[in-house]
Amino acid sequence: MNAALPEAVQGETAVPRLSAQSLAYLDATAFLRGMVEAGALRAAFELRLIDLLAVRGTLAPEQLTAATGCDPQGLRFLLELLSANRVVVVRNGAVTLHPAFAAVLPFRNLIKALIDHAFALVGDFGSLFATAVADPHRFARQARIFQLFDYGRCLQSTPDNLRHTAAWMQLTTALTRHEAEVCLELFDFAGHRRMLDVGGNSGEFALRACRRHPALQAVVADLPVVCELGLEHVLAQAERERIGFVSIDARSAALPAGFDLVTFKSMLHDWPADEAERLLAKAVAALEPGGSVLVFERGPLELGGATPAFSLLPLLIFFRSYRSPRLYVDTLRSLGMVDVTCQHLQLDTPFFLVHARKPAR
Repeated sequence: MNAALPEAVQGETAVPRLSAQSLAYLDATAFLRGMVEAGALRAAFELRLIDLLAVRGTLAPEQLTAATGCDPQGLRFLLELLSANRVVVVRNGAVTLHPAFAAVLPFRNLIKALIDHAFALVGDFGSLFATAVADPHRFARQARIFQLFDYGRCLQSTPDNLRHTAAWMQLTTALTRHEAEVCLELFDFAGHRRMLDVGGNSGEFALRACRRHPALQAVVADLPVVCELGLEHVLAQAERERIGFVSIDARSAALPAGFDLVTFKSMLHDWPADEAERLLAKAVAALEPGGSVLVFERGPLELGGATPAFSLLPLLIFFRSYRSPRLYVDTLRSLGMVDVTCQHLQLDTPFFLVHARKPAR
């Protein structure tokens, strides 16, 4: 997705060249351009065809038919679809993974999460997009995406609420796993010791930061069901002892104090401007003198004449939510923060990173 030139923001700084390693996950969407491509790839994962080729290297169609239990004609058609999408190569009676797809297979969790959520929400776009354009309040009442991302079901721990919340956390965690690596290249966490990640979800952002910086300790503040699932997510990781969870609704409760870094990663766009301003004010109050606020967010969607990939459908439906960083920059300045900077960058959609420092006493 090509972005138009972003709105100029005072304090904007140049973005350093990002490593190919941190951006490699973006190549995965090349195989999810359309619904047919995504559906064929989803079937290949479900039938274990991808795993069989990844382990065995080369198999004849007859071997794949036997191993997957597929109807031969059905498998031939699936292989044609996968071959056209450069997922597999079929040559001289042998099937192998295409080198381009093999290169993105390490991002399989992200690929599968994007596919699953795009298909889960395809009805919102196919049947309700006219409503989304014309009447956003009616769309919010009818669209499945707002039923999926129902934060009201994150307040009380029940088996049903845990299953429901885990479904959308699968996508947010998969995205954060790779977006965090970009943020860690843009901002140096090394000068900080105690980090509060507001709306930190599964703890994946805190986990990545702690893994990169062994002296860092982090606390994730989120709703009770999210924290329960987040604790389970990080429990087996070596960094677990340095990551805590606190169950609060940050909109109505004060944030815990004593931190030299407060982060908002893909969180503030969920709330109206006045709520976002109040959350930033609470973050500044929670900061120790000399500490920093970091906002890493998606910016307004600018297509630049290109049609977005089918896999981005869950993000596109939120097109009204992504705002200019100007609100965050201006709010942080009005709260007395200094050294406010903003960096724009292009990932799967436009992103920006806003940083501000609380004056030392």
